[in-house]
Amino acid sequence: MSEDQPQDQSLHKAETLDDVMMAMDVVDTLRHREQLVLRELDKDGREAELVERLKEIYTAQGIEVPENILRDGVKALDENRFVYAPPRQSFATRLAKVYVSRGKWGKPVSVAFASLIALLGVWQFGFVMPQKAEARRELVALTETLPAQLEKLRQDAQELAQEERVDTLAETYYQNGMSAVEDGNAAFAKIAAVDLGTLIDDLKAIYEVRVVYGPGEPRSGVFRIPNDDPNARNYYLIVEAVDATGKVLTVPAVSEEDQTTQRTQKWGLRVTEEAFYKVAQDKEDDQIIQNAVIGTKKRGFLTPDYLVQTNGGAIFEW
Repeated sequence: MSEDQPQDQSLHKAETLDDVMMAMDVVDTLRHREQLVLRELDKDGREAELVERLKEIYTAQGIEVPENILRDGVKALDENRFVYAPPRQSFATRLAKVYVSRGKWGKPVSVAFASLIALLGVWQFGFVMPQKAEARRELVALTETLPAQLEKLRQDAQELAQEERVDTLAETYYQNGMSAVEDGNAAFAKIAAVDLGTLIDDLKAIYEVRVVYGPGEPRSGVFRIPNDDPNARNYYLIVEAVDATGKVLTVPAVSEEDQTTQRTQKWGLRVTEEAFYKVAQDKEDDQIIQNAVIGTKKRGFLTPDYLVQTNGGAIFEW
């Protein structure tokens, strides 16, 4: 008994599936004969007649369909049992439709996404990371490099100095730099370091102050009439700083008009009337100034020692 039971169940399942498939075929046949369905099903008590008509259709095709299957098919059609009903519109159905249509929008979206990733990469590696690296470098500069550099430059300047005012100037530059460090302003601290470095270069420089003359130098001296005294004259010799190799240097000079210091290769040095005309007479006979050197600048000093009477004031235009 137990051996036959699985076989009977298998046959029952197969027959059931066949019955369902046949019922579906009946429904399909009824749908294809829509006029027949409308004519017959709208009339009460004609189900048997419709079944007979369907039996004739299948018999004509050489298909034997049990009557219970035909009746089940008629009933299924009436109940819309095998009719596909689309799902209601919802977020899930919309999402499913979007997924199904991915072939249309997938490639453009992928390209756009890849472009976005590329832009983010450029931003990260081209801007964000360099800025972070610069911030780290500035932090190291403010906490370590600049303080040490300023201290070393101040020490070097003071060791070179041969006059007291240089010590004062070096200390001023150093304090300006350290104030900038405390304020977190690396740019201003670097300016102070540059000022100290320039001061050291000026202290190391050795040169002569010479009155200019020769080709391209039409004037060796000029005079001006002060605005506040029309009867007076201020005299100036046009000079330059020349080192031992003959190179003209750029050196600091203090304007007598506004007391600012400018770096220049040529300036007008304020001298007495006597010194002015002495140089003029020297140049007058052959346009050569035999005693053109009027001062020397030594190592460790900022200003030259002059051989003529001067207050050291300068002009930069004439």
